Amino acid sequence: MATVELLFSALPEHVRTARLVAAAVARRAGVDEAVLDELRLAVGEACSRAVGLHISNGVTSPVRVVLIEDEKKFSIEVGDDAPGPSAAALTAARGAVGAPGSSVPAQDDGGADGEDDMGLAVISGLVDDVEVSADESGGLIRMSWPTTPAHVLS
Repeated sequence: MATVELLFSALPEHVRTARLVAAAVARRAGVDEAVLDELRLAVGEACSRAVGLHISNGVTSPVRVVLIEDEKKFSIEVGDDAPGPSAAALTAARGAVGAPGSSVPAQDDGGADGEDDMGLAVISGLVDDVEVSADESGGLIRMSWPTTPAHVLS
């Protein structure tokens, strides 16, 4: 299992670098070329979200991106150290906000929470295998894609 870890200051200009590194490592790991654009967009959304959370919460620690190559899948974890809501944000982003029988209240402020939910919705639309977790110590978005074994690539 090969792992690449990237730490960067929570500045928007570093998101592009994270996207490029993730795409290069994914290509080398055997992720299908057809999904590399979606991978790049998803990493950009996740990193932009983490940068925004760090800035809005005054967090000075770096954003973490971990690229993990397993035998049959390639995973990317984007972590932040901003205290945040529970994983209910992902449920909200998938359309359950204010739905009948939902325990998640509708938000109409359109502020940072709305942008956060929109970013999670975009990521969920781009990646089939995505997990979002958050607690008082920070959040983590884990995204995975299948890989093609090296002997099939030749």
